[in-house]
Amino acid sequence: MCGRVTIQTPALAIAREFALTGIRTALERPRYNLAPTQLMPVVINDGERMLDAYRWGLIPSWAKEAAIGNKLINARGETVSEKPSFRSALKRRRCLVLVDGWYEWKQSTKPKTPYLFRRKDGRPMAFAGLWEEWTAPDTGELLRTCTVITTGPNHLMAPIHDRMPVILSPEAQTLWLRPEPQEASVLQPLLVPNEDEPLEAWEVARVVNSPTNDVVACVERVASQSTLLV
Repeated sequence: MCGRVTIQTPALAIAREFALTGIRTALERPRYNLAPTQLMPVVINDGERMLDAYRWGLIPSWAKEAAIGNKLINARGETVSEKPSFRSALKRRRCLVLVDGWYEWKQSTKPKTPYLFRRKDGRPMAFAGLWEEWTAPDTGELLRTCTVITTGPNHLMAPIHDRMPVILSPEAQTLWLRPEPQEASVLQPLLVPNEDEPLEAWEVARVVNSPTNDVVACVERVASQSTLLV
């Protein structure tokens, strides 16, 4: 599961990193503990590749209530093409979810121990994501929402958790963002653990456990830890 991320990279730097046309919506400040239901940086291809921000937690267009999005913050890559909540979005509404780190909690410790995962060079990453447009039936409010696709763990993640986000290479990003509908058979090979990305991880303080704590202390390595996961 991927349920908490960081995005400290400024919007202009993200636009340069991913060769975007421009910026429609940018986060107002660095996020050290971004959580579901909050705005997440995304890129879709609607003729232009623009940085935007969608609410994290996908609400299918047919949903009667927005609350379903709280349960759809992730989509399992192995079954995403089969699930009614994701099937249409996989074919027609794919996006990049842009972060520069994510958190996961080691399940075998009591209490669970949080870790921060990121690229070794600190640059932002592109997760495979899906998006939807939903209109609230009572107010007419229009929401664009997104979800992060997950897969099994790579060698770095395996000691901590059995799931991780799908990290797309630059080549995979191009295929993922093709504007025309794509069959699941074309996309499925992309939804695998990334063993090529140079990643690192370290233990962080349990201040990150609460999504109300969105402070730089969330990303700092705990002073007592002597081993960096690489």
